[in-house]
Amino acid sequence: IYTVSIAVVFLFHQFRLPSIAGFLVAGALIGPHGLNLISDIATVQVLAEIGIVLLLFTIGIEFSLRQLTSLRRLLLIAAPIQVGGVIVITWLGGMLVGLPASQAIFWGFLLSLSSTAIVLKALAANGDSDSPHGRATIGILVFQDLAVVPMILLTPILASPDGGTLTPVLFSLGKSLVVVACIVAAAWYAVPRLLEHIVRSRSRALFLLTIIVMCLGIAWLTALSGLSLALGAVIAGLVISESAYSH
Repeated sequence: IYTVSIAVVFLFHQFRLPSIAGFLVAGALIGPHGLNLISDIATVQVLAEIGIVLLLFTIGIEFSLRQLTSLRRLLLIAAPIQVGGVIVITWLGGMLVGLPASQAIFWGFLLSLSSTAIVLKALAANGDSDSPHGRATIGILVFQDLAVVPMILLTPILASPDGGTLTPVLFSLGKSLVVVACIVAAAWYAVPRLLEHIVRSRSRALFLLTIIVMCLGIAWLTALSGLSLALGAVIAGLVISESAYSH
């Protein structure tokens, strides 16, 4: 994987193309649908999930809760318009070409979302994470990660021929939000105190292990509540960014 990635990314660099695109091409090239050099998809997926969690965790550390709060207009106005607008436009387009309404809405779900990992990696590579357009993009990406939950819950209803009831959807969504709120509150209360005790040991290895466990643990707990690992990793980074040891 690394060898092919070096060759492809080097080639992309010669044409001034982003490295993230090179990684995607390298994966397609050596995967089971390309040259089939890598056929054990399950193992690669586990490594990929860990990589995405660590990437978004570092981006979360570089971001701050104060910055996220300043994006509330984007989270409450611009991001819903972006997601809802794409769903409506895709639904109308699907109806025009003869798709059933449920399929057209599902395509709208797919097209309204972006890859948080790829976009944030591109922003970080260009040094744009803290720029006005970078912060706007991050705000919309955070909303998209939250929007995935109701989309997943609504998909079985779209698939059922007789429709369905929204009660289980609303219950699951409420439960996810409560669990995430509890995780964030507990992390904000416990993390600074825990880090204080760890730092007193003056052990670099112990500190590093603690940070990794916090990163993966908060991401895992968030995923258990129905949200994405990526969002959990960003939350973990934000929690630690507010501590005295974020550097």
